[in-house]
Amino acid sequence: MADNYLEKRMEDYRNQPPTKRRVATLLKLLRANRSYRGYDTSFTVREDQLRSIIEVATLCPSARNQQVLRFRPVLDAEADVVLKHIRLGGALPELHLPFAGTEPRAFVVICSTVPDSHYVSVDLGIVAQSMLLRATELGLGGICIGAFDHAEIKEALGLKYDPLLVLAIGRPKERIELCSCSEGESLTYYRREDIHYVPKIKVDDLILK
Repeated sequence: MADNYLEKRMEDYRNQPPTKRRVATLLKLLRANRSYRGYDTSFTVREDQLRSIIEVATLCPSARNQQVLRFRPVLDAEADVVLKHIRLGGALPELHLPFAGTEPRAFVVICSTVPDSHYVSVDLGIVAQSMLLRATELGLGGICIGAFDHAEIKEALGLKYDPLLVLAIGRPKERIELCSCSEGESLTYYRREDIHYVPKIKVDDLILK
């Protein structure tokens, strides 16, 4: 009897319709992958999550396959060291972003083993975008930070190589909306009623005739 029961259960299992999985398509990830300046500080980014984000670099193309980028994860108390030397929201200086209590608490500092060059910059852009897409896939968010004190962060973290870019990673705590604009119109992001708006040039104006 037990054998018949198990056999029937297996048959029922095989006959079940396939479960529809929600697929994170590239377009969905790109729309969700915004430059977040405010984060939920009650959420703690784990070391394995940062490692998973950094691991994306092993899958990215590299100019001349030089693979010169190196990555320094920053978590916990070390985040305060980085926070002192970064600047966010340069187009909205009156807001003094990030707001108190919404500071990022995890970072990835990207360095290069060789002096910065065109080819290094190509790698940096590809890898940074890919890492932020991975963060988005994990339910997190981030921002590329180029406005930071390079020498101070290098010294504070004891980095062997010069830092090129800082990625902040966390659970976003702000709403960002894209808005279409035409070529020649202002591209400066702005805030209205607690919503952060980012102008993006419409595709017809991007295509060269």
